[in-house]
Formats: sequence, C-alpha cells, structure tokens
Amino acid sequence: MGNTSSVVARLLAAFLLTSVVLIAVAVPSADGVFVVKQAEGLPTVSVGGTVIPYKEVMLAAQLPGRVKYLAGIEGDAFDRGDTLVALDDSELRARREGLIARLATADAKLRNAGVQYTRELYSPRARSSPGGMGIPNLFDQFFTRPMEDFIGDREQGAELSADLFASGTQIQEARNAIMALQAELRALDSKLRDARSVAPFGGVIVKKFIEVGDTVQPGQPLLSYADVEYLQVEVDVPARLRPGLREGMMLRAELDVPARGGTVTDGAGVPVRVAQIFPMADPQRHTVKVKFDLPQGVSEAGMYAKVLVPDFNAPARVMPVVPRSAIRFNGSLPGVYVLDDEGKPQLRLIRVGEPLPDGMVTVLSGLRPGERILENPGAGISNNWSRGSEDGGR
Repeated sequence: MGNTSSVVARLLAAFLLTSVVLIAVAVPSADGVFVVKQAEGLPTVSVGGTVIPYKEVMLAAQLPGRVKYLAGIEGDAFDRGDTLVALDDSELRARREGLIARLATADAKLRNAGVQYTRELYSPRARSSPGGMGIPNLFDQFFTRPMEDFIGDREQGAELSADLFASGTQIQEARNAIMALQAELRALDSKLRDARSVAPFGGVIVKKFIEVGDTVQPGQPLLSYADVEYLQVEVDVPARLRPGLREGMMLRAELDVPARGGTVTDGAGVPVRVAQIFPMADPQRHTVKVKFDLPQGVSEAGMYAKVLVPDFNAPARVMPVVPRSAIRFNGSLPGVYVLDDEGKPQLRLIRVGEPLPDGMVTVLSGLRPGERILENPGAGISNNWSRGSEDGGR
C-alpha cells in the first residue's frame, strides 16, 4: 500500500510540473499589442554606390631621382605639411651653392659699379690731366685744353656725360645680373620643394607605389593619400530620379557592414545628406552622379552602399507599417506574431519593405491594416507558422 501511495505521489508531482511548463510556454512574453497601421508615401528606388573618401589625391613625382625617404605604409596617418616622400636632392643642393657664390660675385660688381659712378660724378676723367709734372702739366691744364674746347676739337661736357652714362650702365648691368641669378635661385628652390611630397591635408596613406631606393621619373605615381575621417557615398542616379533630389536633402542608406567605430544600424540604415549633384548626366548611361555625406564612423572607404532615392514619378502607395521590434526571423524569413480572434499569437510570414526613420518598417505583403500583432514578442512564444493567414493578409 505504501508503495502504491509513493508511485501516485510521484505521478502527481510529474503531472503538476508538466502543467507548469505548459502554462509557461502558452503565456506570451510581450511588451504590448500593436494595431497594424497604414502609411502613405512615395515609393523609393534602391540605387547602389560606393563609399569614397571626402578628399583623395594622387601624389606623383615631379623630378627624376631616387627615393631616399618614405614616411610609412598603408593606413599610417599624417598631419598637414608632413613629408611623405623625399627624393635624393644632392645635385640640386650643389647647384644652389654655386648660384649663391655667383650671386655674391654679382653683388660685388654692383657695389664696385656704384663706387665708380660716384668717382666719375665728383672727379670726372674728362677734366683731369693725362699725366706729367711741372711746367708741361700746368701748360696743358691752362692753355691746351681750353684752346681745344675753344676751337671745337674737344667737348669736355660731352665726355663727362658719356663717362657718367657708361658708369650708370655698369650699375644697371650688375643689377640685371643679380635679378637673373635670383630668378634662377627661385626656380632651383622650387625644384628642391618638388623633390619632397608633403601631405596636403590630414589623412592616411591609402596605397603606396614605390619603395626606398626606387628610381622614379616625372609623372610616376608615388602615393595615394586620402582623408578617411569624413566619407561620402558616390551614386550614379538614373536621370528620371534626378528631379526629386536637391542639395541638403536627407535620405537613408543601407550599408554592407557595421561601422568601424562599432555603430550598429540594426537594418534601419543610416541618414545621408545630398552633398553634391553633378551638373551634367552621363550621355551613354543616362545617369547623374550624386554624392551623399555619411555620418562619421558608419562605414569604411571602398564599401558598397545602397541609397533609397524617392521616385516622384511613381504613384504613392499605401502600405502597412509595423514596429521593427515586432519582426522575428526564422532563418532568413521575416515574420510577426498575429493575434487571432481568441488572442492567441501565431507566427505569420511577411515581406519586409523599407525602414522608416521613426523605428517602423513597411510591409509589402502578409498583413492588413487593423490586425493586431505582438509589438515585442518574447523568447517563449511558440513558432506556429500560419501560411494560410499570410495568404489572407495579401
């Protein structure tokens, strides 16, 4: 008898435990019930594009020479004005030293010409005696030169003017020589600057095409350098969608990967701003290039992105909208828990449309406005698929 009572007690305990488990599964764990609404809006077209840096330059060699310095490798960051590549400039610096010496010589000639001009101005050679001492020199000074001027054989004023003009010409020639050497020096300094490639803005090396020791020629690519702090999406938009875009307009984009800074978009996309609309369409593809500004830290340069562009030429559509939190995925199939007449949740397959900025998602098929769904179904909801209800929702 005791054994029978023990067996009955164990069976009763097992039955009660099973009842408790069944009750726990049957009760939905949800935050609330949402009544499916409908929203009217313009259809959008998903246009693919590429994430590009805000600024990107290709640094090329301006002079022939050998690479003696390379600042870093791909991914290294630099500030504006930092030297990225330097060529061997030993020959140019030697030529510069020679120019400095020639410039010093020209300056000495200029100073000497100035002294000679001053001497000619205050002690003209036209009035001085050719030489001699005593009576002959005095006779030449007092009688011979005045008589030559009197009879017209000699004009001391003309000789004085000619000597001053010759001295002034020497000064001008010396100045011109200095100016020519200074111009040559500036040209050489420009070549010395071209021997160094500096960062035009703060950014990173995207790709390098040379190594230390390589010999380069003018025009040969050295580095690809870009500012990846700010990114844009470059899209070729069909010409028929161009009238619906204007600079400063806010749209949404879908990215391939989460942000490099850890920002997760949970399928809702990220906001983008129309930054630039090119003025001319491609005559072959009939598309217009448009650039969209991306928020910081949401992607990497070179990634694929899709921008949702409104189509103002298509008629407006009325579609149901549901909270994003109400959608659950069984594998890759989205679905929502719809409450039937008795209030029991059943999982129904739907076709998800486009995300909306307010946390809602449009539904292309599977639901009708007015139906009730679980706004945030918990993990204890049973997966009861209702394909018949899905067909009815269409």
